[in-house]
Amino acid sequence: MGTTIAAAAPAPAPAPDSRPARTGLLVIGASQAGVQLAVSLRALGFEERITLLGEENHRPYQRPALSKEFLQGTVESESLIFRSNDYWAEHNVDLVKGERIVRIDKEPDGSGTAFAASGAAFPFARLALTVGARARRLRVSGAELDGVLYLRNADDALELKARVGDARDVVVIGGGFIGLEAAASLRTMGKNVVVLEQGPRLVGRAVGEQTADFFLAAHRARGLDIRLDTAVARILPDDAGRPACVELADGTVLPAQIVLAGIGVEPNTALAETMGLTVDNGIVVDRHALASDGTTVAVGDCANMPHPVPGAPEGARIRLESVNNAIEHAKVAAYSLTGRSEEYAGVPWFWSNQGDLKLQIAGLCGAPGEGHDATVVRRDDARGKFTVLYYRAGRIVAADCVNAPLDFMAVKNALATGRNIPAGPAADPGVPLKGLTVDAPSNLSKETP
Repeated sequence: MGTTIAAAAPAPAPAPDSRPARTGLLVIGASQAGVQLAVSLRALGFEERITLLGEENHRPYQRPALSKEFLQGTVESESLIFRSNDYWAEHNVDLVKGERIVRIDKEPDGSGTAFAASGAAFPFARLALTVGARARRLRVSGAELDGVLYLRNADDALELKARVGDARDVVVIGGGFIGLEAAASLRTMGKNVVVLEQGPRLVGRAVGEQTADFFLAAHRARGLDIRLDTAVARILPDDAGRPACVELADGTVLPAQIVLAGIGVEPNTALAETMGLTVDNGIVVDRHALASDGTTVAVGDCANMPHPVPGAPEGARIRLESVNNAIEHAKVAAYSLTGRSEEYAGVPWFWSNQGDLKLQIAGLCGAPGEGHDATVVRRDDARGKFTVLYYRAGRIVAADCVNAPLDFMAVKNALATGRNIPAGPAADPGVPLKGLTVDAPSNLSKETP
């Protein structure tokens, strides 16, 4: 592997006193959402110049593999790149790398100028914010030590890869998707890995109790030391100022040459706040991806949107962190920018590959508070399959599927078409769910909490 995700040299930044020609659309954030927005606009016939601007000095790349295949060295960096330089040139998209926007001056008609820390200026006719989210930082003594790492972007992954070869013991703080994906990868690389989760169960924000229990047992059986209800007191250094051990609140001391924190993310809203846009756990947008000024679009992890699931309570809002959401939300934003009023409505889905455990989630009712009143478990230990189906008022509303792609597709399709999978026959893991799909009952009100 090289030392960069981007195979091509970065384009030179404009001189501090230069004023390039105004672009038709400035997309701040060369993320999955930003790339999809540019691609969708060209597919819809948007002909104005697009500038896709990113803070990282890498060509736009896929993030999910960073904690898995890229960390393990099973994929090359070039395979993570979304589009070739030729694609951007052929589609009249200016890709700008390594520029951090610090100020935006905007007019009521949506036009304005974005100013970078370098002094470069980027005039625009319309603006899109696809600025994503950043890793939440640890707030304990020792969090600043050289060797306390995060895994959100390419530079994080490159640093972890560079350090992991010399490490024997790794402590992962956080039992969510990123923490468990990285922990499983590090375990397959022969490291002694301890996962510390402050809450009572794994992946508490995304899956139900039964799925969490399954992952706890499965990861422990694969050699991960997982400790729940465990708080970190401090990280202690060695003589070189690098981590030596992690001290827990109960006084336990764990050796660690690397401490990897995966304690969630925070949406990047600073630019939106300076622009006076409404912000509440993300940039608040309507069903057309329009921010509160009526001209700026905000897309992906950074956006707080009306709940997209059909039948969601009136006024319910959500911020989703997933590849699928970034893609679908960007398509809606592209329609808005081309004068069409398509609403964002659909069934969210997610995935997380943790070693040989392939989790796929359809819908949003696995986590607490998402409104399910019954579950059905389908388990086939002989083939390593595990599925939890979630029901409300007799109707399927979500599913967690581990190594069960056919279950996932059946539930995803049923939710997308408004059909149902009856709970009774679904309890038999030997019966394919696809053949059980029927018309949905009519007793599920939109007002059901």
